[in-house]
Amino acid sequence: MTTSLIRWNPAADLYRDRLDRLFDRAFSDFLAPVGDDAVSTRRWMPAVDVRETADALTFSVELPGMKKEDVHITLENNVLTISGDRKFEKNVDGENFHRVERSYGSFARSFTVPGNVSYEGIDAKFENGVLNVVLPKAEEAKPRRIEIK
Repeated sequence: MTTSLIRWNPAADLYRDRLDRLFDRAFSDFLAPVGDDAVSTRRWMPAVDVRETADALTFSVELPGMKKEDVHITLENNVLTISGDRKFEKNVDGENFHRVERSYGSFARSFTVPGNVSYEGIDAKFENGVLNVVLPKAEEAKPRRIEIK
């Protein structure tokens, strides 16, 4: 079995994400339903920040208005997948929506993580609409200072 190394280019990911959002906005008016139930249930993608330190990789995901029970996290074959479903609550009597700009429906974000991530000690916290997933690095992958004798 051979393993290929792919260099991560954060600028390319940022550029691709911005293009996805640009096309989402440009075509959302044409694809949105019309009428009283005109709530967008198209696929949406929450914003994600990925940070790396010597000890861990941290993924911060913006999920406003969601509950932790509506979010699922898996890590399998070095692919971290964060998915969920944001539902539109319209059970309020006496209210009429004049405009709905937030997106609702299912989402899934997947990220390839390096093989030096330890599956033990993974931590996920959901606070103030932000999910933080911390993937610790394996001890052998952490940088070490070598003393010269």
